[in-house]
Amino acid sequence: MKKKSKVALITGVTGQDGSYLAEFLLKKNYIVHGFKRRSSSINTARVDHIYEDLFKKNKKFYMHYADLTDPLSMDNIIQRYLPDEIYNLAAQSHVSVSFQIPEYTANVNALGPLRILETIKRLKTKKKIKFYQASTSELYGGSKEKPQNENTKFYPKSPYACAKLFAHWITINYRESYGIFACSGILFNHESPRRGETFVTKKITNGLTKIFLGLEKNLTVGNIYAIRDWGHAEDYAKMQWKMLQEKKPLDYVIATGEQYSVKKFIEFTAKKLGISLIWKGKGLREVGIVKNSLKNKNVKIGQKIIKISKKYFRPSEVNNLLGDSKKARELLNWKPTRNIHSLIDEMLKNELNFFQKN
Repeated sequence: MKKKSKVALITGVTGQDGSYLAEFLLKKNYIVHGFKRRSSSINTARVDHIYEDLFKKNKKFYMHYADLTDPLSMDNIIQRYLPDEIYNLAAQSHVSVSFQIPEYTANVNALGPLRILETIKRLKTKKKIKFYQASTSELYGGSKEKPQNENTKFYPKSPYACAKLFAHWITINYRESYGIFACSGILFNHESPRRGETFVTKKITNGLTKIFLGLEKNLTVGNIYAIRDWGHAEDYAKMQWKMLQEKKPLDYVIATGEQYSVKKFIEFTAKKLGISLIWKGKGLREVGIVKNSLKNKNVKIGQKIIKISKKYFRPSEVNNLLGDSKKARELLNWKPTRNIHSLIDEMLKNELNFFQKN
């Protein structure tokens, strides 16, 4: 007898994490349903390669219009398909922007997960549905404890992190109050070629590639002394699935255990493009200057290619994040497969391919 496929629902399926998770689940023979927000522009580029025609028989991948701010749209889809697993990856995901739109950020990032949990709670099959909440290392924003693990005290320093903290605790509360299999993955920074262009890692790889090709003269960034623990989004997406395969729902920190400054990320990226940098000045006047450029007539020695602007600083900065994923490594037998250098290599390859085609 053929084994019945599991059904998964992914909110934020068109995002970086959602696209990697959808790919992974489809390879495991899941039927995947994804939420996408209605937009006047096409925003499905990350999942176009796994898209299936609306009229195809025995489809495995479906997308539905729904929004975390619209409980009826979510409730209808959850009740119709009764998924075995729900992955809530949708969010207003830009920390800096959350200072500009705090109410919307709270509506999506805090109340959105609550609305999903309420739907699960009302279902007769609630104990069969497993729920994953995408938590964040930003919960530790102002923590002085290093590294940070599941027992580290939270200290959010942005509307984004405050909203995510509510989501984290409401997930625990519904797990303990109603017996729902609900857990959170406290994911530290994770990047990939699919990262959005407003995020600093993508901004760096994209901007330096443009400079390398002679398309731009310089790149402007914010706090280059912020230190982060950077992993690969594909590794972390697989980890989300692992959490829901356990008999007991637990929360896990997911991180590489290594950290680098934004400044180092810039230097690593530039070096891989044959550009060595020296830094001059302090504060907002600090600049990255080309010390040497291997056989590249587009980049001149002495050229100021990195500038700093106050515009890209947060009202409340988070300076130092480093994760301790010992619990996940021991209980789930997980470890990252890529480091910062292979991550940058992959992102740069994607940038160069893009510009060659366009």
